[in-house]
Amino acid sequence: MKKKIIITGAGRGIGKATAILAASQGHEVLAISRNIESLIGIKNIQAYSVDLSNQNSIASFFNEVKITGVDALINNAGKLENIPFTDTSFDVFESVFKVNVFGLAEFTRQLLPHIKTSGHVVNISSMGGVQGSSKFPGLAAYSSSKGAVITLTELLAEEYKETGPSFNALAFGAVQTEMLEEAFPGFKAALTAEQMGSYLLNFALTG
Repeated sequence: MKKKIIITGAGRGIGKATAILAASQGHEVLAISRNIESLIGIKNIQAYSVDLSNQNSIASFFNEVKITGVDALINNAGKLENIPFTDTSFDVFESVFKVNVFGLAEFTRQLLPHIKTSGHVVNISSMGGVQGSSKFPGLAAYSSSKGAVITLTELLAEEYKETGPSFNALAFGAVQTEMLEEAFPGFKAALTAEQMGSYLLNFALTG
C-alpha cells in the first residue's frame, strides 16, 4: 500500500538511500534537506530545501507546503563535529544541538497535526548517545545531542501513547556515509547507507 513518508536529511547518506528506496517501492516521499540537487527529478520524490537549524526556514516550509495524511516521519538530519572538548565552543554546541535536537523537535511539532494517529515518528539517534555505551573522544556535542534525542523520543512516546502517533528512536552505530568520512577520514564502517536505509524504511512502516 502506498504510504506518505517524510524524511529529513535526505540529501545524502542514510536519508537519501532511504528516500530513493521508498520512492522505488511506489511510496510518496517528501525529502527535506538543505541541499536537494541530487533529489530533483526522481520519480515519487518531492524535494524541499529546508535549513533545520533555522526556525524561520522551518516555519516558511510549513507556510508554503500543505501536508496531510503523513504515515511516517523519519527525522534523520544530523550534524556531526569531531573536535576535542577544549575546542568545542558554545557556538559548536549550539550549531550541533540546533540541527540534532532543536530542529528535530520543531519540525516534528509543526508536522504532528498532519501525521495520522496510526503514523510513526522515527528519530535517528546514535549508540554514542546511549548511556553505558562506548564513547569516543571529540564527540562531546554530537553524542550528548543524540542522548537528548533519545530522552525526547521517550517523552513524546509517553505523551502520545493514548492518541498516536507512535514514537521510536533508533541508535545507529557507524554507517559508511559522507558525514562519517568527513568526521573520521579513512574509517571504514561495516554497514552501507543502502543497507541501513533498507532497515530504516522497514522499521518506519512496520516497526
